[in-house]
Amino acid sequence: MESVKKSLLERTSVRRYEREAIPEETMEFIFDAIRNTPTSYNGQQFSVIDIDNQKLKEELYELTNQKQLKTCNRLLIFCSDYNKITRLAERKGFDVPPFTNTMDGVIIGIVDASLAMMSAVVAAQAAGLGSNCVGYLRTVDPAKVAEMLHLPKGVFVVCGLALGVPREHPDLKPKQQKETVFFKNRYCSDEEKMVDELEKYDTVVKEYNATRAGGTSTNDWCDHILDYYRHAMNYRILDYLKAQGYDISK
Repeated sequence: MESVKKSLLERTSVRRYEREAIPEETMEFIFDAIRNTPTSYNGQQFSVIDIDNQKLKEELYELTNQKQLKTCNRLLIFCSDYNKITRLAERKGFDVPPFTNTMDGVIIGIVDASLAMMSAVVAAQAAGLGSNCVGYLRTVDPAKVAEMLHLPKGVFVVCGLALGVPREHPDLKPKQQKETVFFKNRYCSDEEKMVDELEKYDTVVKEYNATRAGGTSTNDWCDHILDYYRHAMNYRILDYLKAQGYDISK
């Protein structure tokens, strides 16, 4: 088992995996880590779909063109989930307030599922596995993915996590310096200096992308991320959330 320090500070995104199966005791360790995730009010507003069916993984690959979905040994899909509490409340005769119609309700479910996924990432890394977070499962065709996974009202995909024995060991990506991540007692007091540091980071990322192992590119950080924003403007997530029972009004 890897140390916590190594698991957190040397983690990379792995997209190529060996055919070797993940031992069930390792999966149980990951599941236990997920279950012990801190959540808002201990509400545990999330669920995880564990996919080991190769046909289903390949169908999701066909939809997304994300190769790691079909080559991973296990695919965990983390969902925001208010269906469980709703079903129990109905059985007990309790009225269910329309919390899913509020932004806070949406945010809590996303935060809970995201925290659970990070628990899985750290546990998998500690166990010597490779992992890759696949956000595209949330946006590629939300209604189709919901249909494929039989998601009821009150449940939507937040992110997928591919797991497997790594076949590659990617270079560690450069991250922002502490000066642009951590601020003392208030938000940044010198935004010009912050932008100067971000510009330096932008150059570091461009140099990394030009020389990294496993395929190079000319991408910087700023325009590359903005390009994702431009593309994501076409997503219809609000319509999808409404179809899943989240009629956000406040």
